[in-house]
Amino acid sequence: MLLLLHVLMLSLLSGGSAKFVQDFEKECGQFFANGKSPTRFPDPQHRQICQTLNDDVYYATFYNTSNRIPVYSAYKFEGLKNCKRQSAWFIEPQLDDNNASPNMTLEKDVEIQGLGVHQALNDDYKNSGYDKGHLAPVFQAQSQNCADATFTLTNAAPQNPSFNRGQWRVLEKKIAEELYNQCPPKKYSVYIVTGVVVTGTEIIKNRVKVPSHFWTAYCCLDNNNKCQISSGFIGKNTNDTPKNKTVKDLEIELAKLYNVNTFELFDNSHQRNKVNQKM
Repeated sequence: MLLLLHVLMLSLLSGGSAKFVQDFEKECGQFFANGKSPTRFPDPQHRQICQTLNDDVYYATFYNTSNRIPVYSAYKFEGLKNCKRQSAWFIEPQLDDNNASPNMTLEKDVEIQGLGVHQALNDDYKNSGYDKGHLAPVFQAQSQNCADATFTLTNAAPQNPSFNRGQWRVLEKKIAEELYNQCPPKKYSVYIVTGVVVTGTEIIKNRVKVPSHFWTAYCCLDNNNKCQISSGFIGKNTNDTPKNKTVKDLEIELAKLYNVNTFELFDNSHQRNKVNQKM
């Protein structure tokens, strides 16, 4: 009995799941340029998730359990895959139960106490007037399995429907097409980070914060680990046209919006030679 209690205590203290991690640079650093993640905030409400479906990891998410939305998702772009969209959305059991599976799971298949304490649920979005807005999107996914894995509520935030289905969707597609042509896989490794900012007080169902801005940025890393082609975009969560910025200018704006001294999207230790602002 004492041995059983000891094992149980170790399990509780360990944080449970292998994919809700202490340092996702170590656990899923393959989704960050040169293995270095964008800026992380030290506040205790933030979680680092290696997004896992059927025991395979497809991208990384920095998640705010108080706002019940992600701060950003980071992923690799490997070409135009023409993936299909699914209708059902997963949740992350390990956010509400340390001993739950690290795999994202359909909400109907999860039976744990306190479900939704640290994350959004499907009912939060019903009749809210907002879409579930992807951060890592289907159109930029590496494979059909990866596209399926983007349908988790830890990779979504309330998005104005006109913005989501209009200007933002156009931008997602245009970035993918431009990267396919300008950053071929034999020459570059392409890293993308997409995130949101909350500056207002709007909240749906008294649970899920509504972002004021959506942003995205990419880096085409060459064989010398230098970010040769890069660009950034940011738009207000209205029917707004996202503004094209250099990565540096986007970092400056994000630092102001997040109210931090600096915000870094990609590894700044390597020189950036060419900035793409054609979109």
